Amino acid sequence: MSVVGVLLIAIGLTDLCRRQAMPFWAPLIAGPVMIIAFGLLADLGSVGAICLLIAASLITFAWLVLSGRSRVGALHQAVPLTVLVAGVLVLIILSPLAGPAGGVLADWLRATGWHGLMHVGPDRFLLVLGLFLIQLSTGNEIVRLVLAATGTIKPFGEPQASDQLRGGRLLGPLERIFIFGLGFSGYATAAGLVIAAKGLIRFPELNARRQGGSVTGVGIDEVTEYFLLGSFLSWLISLAGIGIAALG
Repeated sequence: MSVVGVLLIAIGLTDLCRRQAMPFWAPLIAGPVMIIAFGLLADLGSVGAICLLIAASLITFAWLVLSGRSRVGALHQAVPLTVLVAGVLVLIILSPLAGPAGGVLADWLRATGWHGLMHVGPDRFLLVLGLFLIQLSTGNEIVRLVLAATGTIKPFGEPQASDQLRGGRLLGPLERIFIFGLGFSGYATAAGLVIAAKGLIRFPELNARRQGGSVTGVGIDEVTEYFLLGSFLSWLISLAGIGIAALG
């Protein structure tokens, strides 16, 4: 699963890059560069590994371009989502062709002196790191694409339900990290408490919106739909990460 981890690392980091004030071409170059760098560090030099790394570069490039085009309405949101999901599934199926990771990364893990890392193989380290990074900006992008595809998010320039629930873009990654970390560590019950806590925190705000009716052109039903669908999607990303980690 080392190549799957490299793919997720590249996508997670490039999505973080394009949130910053950088030229549009910087993330497009950063993706392949990161894949090459991690491939070298993990000594993924077999023919099968190289072919899969090339495929990972193409998937990363396609995800960045297609998701960017969907933002401006030039492409339906289902296209980049399909490319991402299909790409990850194909690499999971073909991952045995890459062989085990090693190289400098394996030496570093053994030399850290940290008990938790010394006994973690480079393949699993890459996978878990990639799954962690996906919980950040990429998770927000996935949620946005699904909400836009279902019509929950209105076209650009119109009043949005997200304007009535502040902090979602920051709370989303935080809750995904908590759920992923707790579930990965075996504390599934604690992860469930995080999910329940979000509902309790948002309920008074939603109730106040309901009593006040429509605000700035956005009705309470739209705000509630945005909250519920967005939350379930966000939780699903974390749970999917836990499931993939279990496979690795």
